[in-house]
Amino acid sequence: MEGKEAKSIQVYIAGRSYPLKVNEEDASAIMKIAEEVNDKIQYFQRTYSNRDKQDCLSMALLTYAVDLYKARLNNAEGQLSDRLGKLDELLTSLLH
Repeated sequence: MEGKEAKSIQVYIAGRSYPLKVNEEDASAIMKIAEEVNDKIQYFQRTYSNRDKQDCLSMALLTYAVDLYKARLNNAEGQLSDRLGKLDELLTSLLH
């Protein structure tokens, strides 16, 4: 956060408060993410009523980890595709 304005916020996840210092421009996004995480936890609590809050928190975390993994995989595939396309263009230009 060097050179940027730090802001103190309170984030609530699964009923617990977490004080954070964040870049001011990131504060609203972080609050929105915390809201989405809480919604996901509540979804798992409703769906799996026999599970405790820790289990629901873990399932929500796993959901986001899978989404992140897929996004990284898609990004890596996209970068590879771009590189192969550039290589193809280079080879085509060299052959003509």
